[in-house]
Amino acid sequence: MTPTIQRLTVAAGLALAVAGGAQAVNLTGAGATFPYPIYSKWFDDFHKAHPDVEINYQSIGSGGGIKQITARTVDFGASDGPMSDKLLFAVDGKLLHIPTVMGAVVPAFNVPGVMDLVLSGDVLADIFLGKIKNWSDPRIKELNPGATLPDAPITVVHRSDGSGTTFCFVDYLSKVSAEWKKKVGKGTSVNWPLGLGGKGNEGVSGLVKQTPNAIGYVELIYAQSNNIAYASMKNKSGKVVKASLESTSAAANGVDIPADYRVSITDSPNEGAYPISTFTWLLVYRGMGGEKGKVMKDFLGWMIQDGQKSCQSLGYAPLPDNVKEMVTKTVASL
Repeated sequence: MTPTIQRLTVAAGLALAVAGGAQAVNLTGAGATFPYPIYSKWFDDFHKAHPDVEINYQSIGSGGGIKQITARTVDFGASDGPMSDKLLFAVDGKLLHIPTVMGAVVPAFNVPGVMDLVLSGDVLADIFLGKIKNWSDPRIKELNPGATLPDAPITVVHRSDGSGTTFCFVDYLSKVSAEWKKKVGKGTSVNWPLGLGGKGNEGVSGLVKQTPNAIGYVELIYAQSNNIAYASMKNKSGKVVKASLESTSAAANGVDIPADYRVSITDSPNEGAYPISTFTWLLVYRGMGGEKGKVMKDFLGWMIQDGQKSCQSLGYAPLPDNVKEMVTKTVASL
């Protein structure tokens, strides 16, 4: 079983449970690979606190999660890219976006002998457009005067599946490059000008790691857990910033959060912000009733309070206090 379709089962084989004769409640979800490590822990921890609940999650990418929740083949979806008005219209606007954590998408690279790299938005866009083709390009050298960069062609790696990680990455590129915005644009899937495709954050991580002189984009925890170098970014205020919990959180500082939570925090003007940062969301039906609806509401309430305590240990930034307060009210209204 490949990691990208790994089926997360936190209480295998549970059919009837437990003391008191209560019947087990099974929830199924699918979607983003970006938050999979934290969701894996959350679903396991929630099961330990509620042995009669089983949550299964397929890490298949945000595009797949949106398709499955729209088709009602799962109880909840997950996405790192907010659904468009058109996609919400297809479900009569009945889906809620519940923000869960914040994370960073990093340019992961494999350049022999190079561990530290600085990139700017325009340079990164031109690499993925195919305009900058070699690691010895003067524009990369200008940003990295102390690095020994090889005279070697750059191999670009991107996602092959519909992906919220892609949405965050190309949303950022669309803000910093007019040419990217015009030629490629943004979405969970785009027509890539060039490069190799990998499925899931896992697939891109694997391709970058095994391909000398490659560059791709993955969620921070995947770069760290696979020991892949990742570039610092020159942000909108001109500061060079490495992705971290603090710099990811800084991207949301002062952002006006709409009532439906669909917001982009890429290319933040905040001085300490890492510019390719995003919220990630669970997609939940408003009218989910019965025992499943009760369990979903209980889980979301637990996630806002207890679940947030696990974020930092897994490389995710917890929700800002103002967002936690908003989400608490939304969950209470379900």
